[in-house]
Amino acid sequence: MNRREHGGEYIEFSYDGRSVRLPIVTGTEGDKAIDIRDLRKQSGLITLDPGLVNTGSCRSGITYIDGERGILRYRGYPIEDLVENCEFVEVAYLLVHGALPKADEREHFSDLLNRHSMIHEDMRNFFRNYPEHAHPMAVLSAMVISLSTFYPELESSSDEEMDITVTRLLSKLRTIAAFSYKKSVGEPFVYPSHRLRYCENFLNMMFSSPVVDYQIDPKVVRALDQLLILHADHGQNCSTSTVRLVGSSGANLYASVAAGICALWGHLHGGANQGVVEMFERIIRDGGNVDKVIELAKRKDSGFRLMGFGHRVYKTYDPRARLAKKVCHDLLEHLGKSDAMLDIAMRLEEKALKDDYFIERGLYPNVDFYTGIIFQAIGIPTNMFTVMFAIGRLPGWIAQWLEHRADREQKIGRPRQLYVGPHEHHFGGGGHRPSERASAK
Repeated sequence: MNRREHGGEYIEFSYDGRSVRLPIVTGTEGDKAIDIRDLRKQSGLITLDPGLVNTGSCRSGITYIDGERGILRYRGYPIEDLVENCEFVEVAYLLVHGALPKADEREHFSDLLNRHSMIHEDMRNFFRNYPEHAHPMAVLSAMVISLSTFYPELESSSDEEMDITVTRLLSKLRTIAAFSYKKSVGEPFVYPSHRLRYCENFLNMMFSSPVVDYQIDPKVVRALDQLLILHADHGQNCSTSTVRLVGSSGANLYASVAAGICALWGHLHGGANQGVVEMFERIIRDGGNVDKVIELAKRKDSGFRLMGFGHRVYKTYDPRARLAKKVCHDLLEHLGKSDAMLDIAMRLEEKALKDDYFIERGLYPNVDFYTGIIFQAIGIPTNMFTVMFAIGRLPGWIAQWLEHRADREQKIGRPRQLYVGPHEHHFGGGGHRPSERASAK
């Protein structure tokens, strides 16, 4: 029963002779939640919520999502405004510091990013010792945790020192990512340059070489900026929850982010954009029959899954997908490319959005549906797609880690479980194990 007392709402029910009263708390956008922290104390019950789809693990002031209306905001700013008007570095500052930077703050932040963009020279030896075909995500996670040995966490925690720790990680991650790519193709590493901005530096480290004078295209830089902004944060998803959970133990920022990278690696999370591109490639090889693909997706026994459609949170068009679609069109038009994958994507979207099966189930394109095509157009290889996601998501992870660290309500993460294993049983008489008694018969 829902009641109101002294201006505050609460839920009240009875169980096993006990009266249980749990408060209802309200967020700034009107979302409501039942505060169940005293549920077990009052009733002896716990909640069972596989995937934690109905469970709020924290109060957060970073990202607001309304999945029914297709709304995404960072620190109150609509994602559409940020993608249109900001660079990734500015959005990173917004997420970490809570406000968009003023001119002097932007200059100082950029200076710190440039100053800390190089990695320790001894870390180059780590790259040399990885197998030739090591996955870049494995290298990325290992190198991030290795940063903690070269740049120990500043536990004294003055604001200035934490700024250095944060910018060091933001800057070095793109360098590690680019070095990982160079290792995979057997080319020499390209160092960051103080003359280049954040995304320019990354592209130059990726594609420049002693025999190739890579020309930085401002339109490509802008597209990369926008893609990273689209990925910068997304509430309490799998990898962000992992960062918070690991951080709740007191683990430092490097360890927490390395765990987040491993969580992001999964094909149901950050690896989904690679799955979309591989699906497009299969469709093209099979003759491009979009109608057949739609019918396969609707058949439960087909074993086929339409990648890039549907989302755990959004029950309408993912606002990031709408923006990514525009970035994709604009970039390919600028590059003068006709892309078979984009053609397949457009036809699939058109068919699906007119089909009752998809409409009734709220299955619309998500952010992964178009981003892989953009990465390919830029020249990013498929096995680097999830690395790009990690670079974009890093400021969100950092902001979430900092918020959790400062939240006095938080404790070390320790979910309960509902045990469904065997009842209590004991060894048999004579001290024999069950297997020994069976073999003696």
